[in-house]
Amino acid sequence: MQLPPDIERILLDEATIQRRVHELATQISADYADVDELVLVGVLKGAFIFMADLARCLTIPHSVDFIALSSYGSRGAARSDAVRLIMDTRAPVTGKEVLIVEDIVDTGYTLQYLVRNFQARNPASLRTCTLTSKPTRHEVAVQLDYLGFEIPDVWVVGYGLDYADRYRTLPYIAALKPEVYRTAAH
Repeated sequence: MQLPPDIERILLDEATIQRRVHELATQISADYADVDELVLVGVLKGAFIFMADLARCLTIPHSVDFIALSSYGSRGAARSDAVRLIMDTRAPVTGKEVLIVEDIVDTGYTLQYLVRNFQARNPASLRTCTLTSKPTRHEVAVQLDYLGFEIPDVWVVGYGLDYADRYRTLPYIAALKPEVYRTAAH
């Protein structure tokens, strides 16, 4: 397979991702087997592919909603004081079973913000599901109830993850060549 020129290597191939998404959906379906409905709240834009695949694999009643945040400073680093809500969910979640679906947990500030924001809305329960996590980059403690993969501290693209809004639709998760993002940061 010919990789795009900015891609260094594939970290997680399509089959590995799909297998893990099915495993996560099986676990979530079992954990929520006795609830009337689970509300999946996907964080745009990165989680849209993961959430679509996850939702299609669930065997329990569920609905889908989205939220959009801005969490990156000028140099691409997530900062605690930089997280802000751009688009809120369309329906209230008070008294509902809520699962926040994220593409990646880097420093943890975005997920920390989301958990606090949704706890204030008084859901019946609140859990988190993230496709990827970079544990070596975590700066704040966050609860990851469902985790797809721990990945190394490299810039990843594909399967919803992007660099400058490119590469989101690659069917795999790949490491971007460091010279691509280092050059752009200067």
